[in-house]
Amino acid sequence: MPRIRWLLIWLCFLANAIGYIDRANLAIAAHGIRAELNIDATQMGLILSAFFWTYAFMQMPAGWVVDRIGVRISLTVAVIWWSIFTMATGAARNVSHFFAARLMLGLGESATMPSFTKTAFNWFPRRERGLACGIFNSGSVAGNVLSLPLVTWLIAMTGWRGAFIVTGLIGLVWALAWWFIYRDPERYRAVAPAEVDALLAERAAPIQSAHIPWSSLFRYRSIWGLMIGMFCLNFAIYFFITWFPSYLQEARGFSLTRLGTLGMVPGLMGIVGSQAGGYLSDWLLSRGWSRTAARKTCLVGGMLMASSIGLSAFVESTYLCLALFALAYASLSVVGANCWTVVSEMAPTPGHVASISGIQNFAGNLAGILITTFTGVMLTLTSGSFLIPLAVAGGGCVVGALSYLFLVDKIEPLEAR
Repeated sequence: MPRIRWLLIWLCFLANAIGYIDRANLAIAAHGIRAELNIDATQMGLILSAFFWTYAFMQMPAGWVVDRIGVRISLTVAVIWWSIFTMATGAARNVSHFFAARLMLGLGESATMPSFTKTAFNWFPRRERGLACGIFNSGSVAGNVLSLPLVTWLIAMTGWRGAFIVTGLIGLVWALAWWFIYRDPERYRAVAPAEVDALLAERAAPIQSAHIPWSSLFRYRSIWGLMIGMFCLNFAIYFFITWFPSYLQEARGFSLTRLGTLGMVPGLMGIVGSQAGGYLSDWLLSRGWSRTAARKTCLVGGMLMASSIGLSAFVESTYLCLALFALAYASLSVVGANCWTVVSEMAPTPGHVASISGIQNFAGNLAGILITTFTGVMLTLTSGSFLIPLAVAGGGCVVGALSYLFLVDKIEPLEAR
């Protein structure tokens, strides 16, 4: 296997981290923005949810496009687009400006996960795809973790408007590097022909007796199982990305400095969980476990352990609360690594990998819309209590575990119908 695959997957990790910094920067700056511009909790909840409307509903068309034009063009354009609108957020003057900028940010980032999944499929053999997906998936957690110290420092140095400008510029630099570095294996001159042939053989899917159009993917029970599981997964994950900084400040009394230190602990565990979860399922596969047993063990077990997020609001100790959040984030990241792995293993042809990824992520990001708005409304109705949103997130993790266990069938290429 060509060594360049590791550089490319770590570039995907970096792009994912940058994307999540650009998502999370608003949540970190929210406290100051609300005070300066007199925005209430419900309005901020709507602003935070704006990203997910376009991000969610563009997932399926974005996956279809990635399968057809490839990841080099799609990912370069996507990162440039969202970086521009990250910087535009820093110029916002009212709720409408913030809402519009976040809508455009979501539009740009919609191509990321389908592109990352397709990159892992193109460049990695089956026995390494769990780890590959774990690496790029951990970029989301790393971005969320780094956003706390990075954005808080940028706000202190340049103000919240300057923080959006700087984080947007980082994305533009990455896009330039990706355009000059990435090629598919069969178009990469530095890769030996034997290595290209080996990778192409790994991509081969069973010969289908009938064509499988994009729309017919919704006829498969497993696709719905992946969608429900991802919805439940993201309902919990996006609490960390949107309302978690506000929770620590408002419910636990964290200062901005403490937020940038102790607030990083759950995210750091998430990075470990993502890469360890991908490696674990690959290791089980190498020990003779079937793909179904190896991947589902991580999916179901991870979701059940992640339900600990529901307990965090009930404990008085701040350190015990952080420990429960850390366990939940690590477990969610184990699931995250494996849910992208099974996409490439269940795709009926190479031309369906990014498409199924987009379908799965569409469902997952409907949860992003719901958790952000739902939490904002609950805070208004309950005078600032996070108990109900956290309890619902914990219950959703159990539902997600049941979906992966019973609705998702064998982890193998879908058969034409």
